[in-house]
Amino acid sequence: MATKKASTDNRFPTPKKLSSHGPARIIAMCNQKGGVGKTTTAVNMAAALADYGRKVLAIDFDPQGALSTHLGVLAVPGEIPTVYDLLKGTIKDPHEVIRHSPIKNLDLMPANIDLSAAEIELVGEVARESILANILRKVSHEYDVIIIDCQPSLGLLTVNALTAAHGVLIPMAPDFFALRGVALLIEHVHKVQDRLNPAIKLDGIIVTMHDKTLHAKEVFDRLYEAFGDQVFKTQINRTVKFKDATAAQLPITAYAASSEAAEAYRSVARELVSRGCAP
Repeated sequence: MATKKASTDNRFPTPKKLSSHGPARIIAMCNQKGGVGKTTTAVNMAAALADYGRKVLAIDFDPQGALSTHLGVLAVPGEIPTVYDLLKGTIKDPHEVIRHSPIKNLDLMPANIDLSAAEIELVGEVARESILANILRKVSHEYDVIIIDCQPSLGLLTVNALTAAHGVLIPMAPDFFALRGVALLIEHVHKVQDRLNPAIKLDGIIVTMHDKTLHAKEVFDRLYEAFGDQVFKTQINRTVKFKDATAAQLPITAYAASSEAAEAYRSVARELVSRGCAP
């Protein structure tokens, strides 16, 4: 079988301008394995979609709060309201939690370490798997895309994200351990589909942190053999610029707009729209 070359893909057209906004398509960015570029993909894809005129809400659903920090929000516990307050019901209106980011059209629902308590505290709640879905119904009409950056686990928070979502995107680094994890994650998505959210579907798998090693090539060949067109044509190459952008608390599309890395995420955004997974 021919090997797919790691690159951006210019065949995807620039998304057409929208005449109106909403209701949002909700996408859960999931991988139970950490260190695969999940948050990097969430923030940069969200920023790229925003640059194409989509109104985007990025939800930090990871107690590490990396997405919040990446967009310049240091969610110190007790100082600003977070998604945890909405889950607990101490705040009812999501607008009290949503903050504007430095990027036009991109808003943020921040999180911090408080969110880690939700896994235990929500166990006894009625319809605990649907809490986030109920929250998002209050604001989904205001956005075109909502992206949920899930924590690297398959616990109750991730189940909430999958129950709320229309689609799942899986960022995956090219190594064999990650390949096994993708199969397990897809099995988990199917369980949620059967029991909680029949409408959810796999939007695709995005290869991140790609390099030119033989190992990466072999993993990608195996991935494409197993999942075919569910693998995005656009791949994200490994580069130090992502760390620099994180330190600057900006998406790569703003920090180094003309870089190959920025163009790669613009290509991801165009491919997402071309696949019908975003308006």
